[in-house]
Amino acid sequence: MPPPHLNHLRNETTTKDNTGTLDVPLKFLDQDYQELQKSCIANKSRYVDDKFPPDSSSIDPRKKLKLDLNRIKWLRPSDIVSDPQLIVTGVSRFDYSQGSYLGNCWFLASVGALTFQKDTMDQVMPADQSFGKDYAGIFHFRFWRFGKWIDVVIDDNLPTINGKLIFVHSKTSTEFWPALLEKAYAKVCGSYADMHAGSVYEALLDFTGGVHLYFKLKNTSTDLWSLMDRAVKAKALMGCSTSQGETSANTVLPNGIVQGHAYTVTGVFKVTCQGQPVRLVRVLNPWGKGEWTGAWSDKSLLWNSVSESDQSECRSSAIDGEFWMSMEDFTENFRDIDICCLSPDFLDSSFKRSWTSTCYYGSWDAGTTAGGCPNNKETFWRNPQFRVRIEELDDKCASGQCPENILVSLMQKHENRYRGLVSNYAIGFSVYLMKDEKFPAKFYNKRPVAASEKFSQTRHVMKFFKLQPGDYLIVPSTFNPNETAKFMLSIFTKEFQSLGQNNENKSNLKGEACSFSLL
Repeated sequence: MPPPHLNHLRNETTTKDNTGTLDVPLKFLDQDYQELQKSCIANKSRYVDDKFPPDSSSIDPRKKLKLDLNRIKWLRPSDIVSDPQLIVTGVSRFDYSQGSYLGNCWFLASVGALTFQKDTMDQVMPADQSFGKDYAGIFHFRFWRFGKWIDVVIDDNLPTINGKLIFVHSKTSTEFWPALLEKAYAKVCGSYADMHAGSVYEALLDFTGGVHLYFKLKNTSTDLWSLMDRAVKAKALMGCSTSQGETSANTVLPNGIVQGHAYTVTGVFKVTCQGQPVRLVRVLNPWGKGEWTGAWSDKSLLWNSVSESDQSECRSSAIDGEFWMSMEDFTENFRDIDICCLSPDFLDSSFKRSWTSTCYYGSWDAGTTAGGCPNNKETFWRNPQFRVRIEELDDKCASGQCPENILVSLMQKHENRYRGLVSNYAIGFSVYLMKDEKFPAKFYNKRPVAASEKFSQTRHVMKFFKLQPGDYLIVPSTFNPNETAKFMLSIFTKEFQSLGQNNENKSNLKGEACSFSLL
C-alpha cells in the first residue's frame, strides 16, 4: 500500500482570494449595487431588477402557494404610503407581522433574533441606503451562504393585494425594512414560494456565518440553560421549534404553544421564588401573538412572589407574542434549539484559552470519493478524511468539569438556486482514534469513538463532544455511496495541533486533509 495522497482541499483561512468576505462580498448574480445605483441616479430612473422581476416568476414559479397571482400588484413603498421609511425609531423584534400566504415562520423567527444584535443587523442590512438622499428604488442586503458572504441587490417593488403587502409587513405602515429583507432572502432562495417551510438554523447561519449548535432539548447532557446564558452574553442568535404533533402543523395547544412552529429565544433570566432560584427562558412567537399561558406567563401569579426589581426587569403584559417560561417547561414543550454566534468562545465557561477553527471545502464524487456510511465496508475508506490532534486538556476539562472540547460541523453545499428544488442527501461523520498508526488504512474496521447523532437528510449536521488527547481521523460521508455533492467541514477545538497541509500555502495551518487509496 502506498502512502496517502493529500487531497488539497481548500482551507478557508488560507485562501488567497479575499472575495466572499464581509468586506468584499461576492456579487450575487453578478449584480453590482454601487454601479446599478449610480446608473439609476444618472438616468433619473428607478431600478427594476431583471434577475428577480416584479412578476409571478418571483413569487410562485411552480404554483405551490394557494394564491391568486392575477390579484397581485407590485407597488413601491412610495405608492403604498406618502412617506416611506426604511427604519422607524430603530429595529425591533416587535416591528413586523408574518404574511398570510407564506409559511416562513422559520425565517421570521431568525429575523427576531437578528434584531437584538445591532452589529450583526448592520452586516446584513448595510446602513448606506434609505428612501431619502440618492434614493433610486434599489437596496442591498448581505447573507452568508456556504462559506461566503454575498451582496444581494433588489428593487423595492413589493407584492400587494388591494394596496396591502401580502407577505411580511411592518406594524408601522411607513416602515419597510422587514419586507425588503424578506424580498432579498426570497431572491437568494429563488422565489417567495421557495421560502415556504424550513428550519430556523438556516437563516441564523445565513445571518451570522458563525458557529452553529443544535440540541434536542430532551436528549442532551449539556447544561443548556448555562450555555444559553453565555450565548446571550456573547450576542448569539437563538431559535427553537416545536414538534409537529399528531394532527397538523400550526395547531394551537390549550397552553398556547403552536405545534410545528418556529420561535425566537430572546433571553434568559434567573429569579428567586420562595427562596429557590428559578431559571427562565424568554420566547417570541413570530406571529406577534399567541403566547404560553402556563407558569411564568404574562398573567401568572408566580410573578407576585419575586422581587420588584425582577418584575420590572422581566414581566410584561403586552399581547406581542413574547413570554417567559421555566427551563423545565421550555424543555417539555419545545423540541430543539439552535444557537448561532460569530465566535465559538462562548462554548464553555473557561476563558483561559480561546477556541480555534478550521474550515475545509470538499466533495463526494461518485465512483471515487463517495464511499457512503460506515455500513459500506468496501467503499467507506474512499471518503475524504481529516486528521486532527487534540493536545493536553485544560484543568477544567481534565477534571471532568468540561464535558465538551470539540465541535464538528458538516454542511452540504447546493448548486441549485431554487431552495424548493434542493434535495438534501443524508449526511453525517465518524471520528476514529488513530493511536500509534501513522496512516491507519484499516480504520474503517474499527468502532468510531464519536459520530454525528445520525445521518440526517438536512443541509447541516453538527455535534459538540469531548475527545481525550490524541490523533483522530474525521470522516464525513453521505449515507449511501456514489452520491455526488459538495460539502464544507468546520472543526472548532480548544487545542488543535498543526499536522501539515497542502503545498499551496505552508503558513500556520491547523489540521490535515487526507485521502487514503489502495493502488
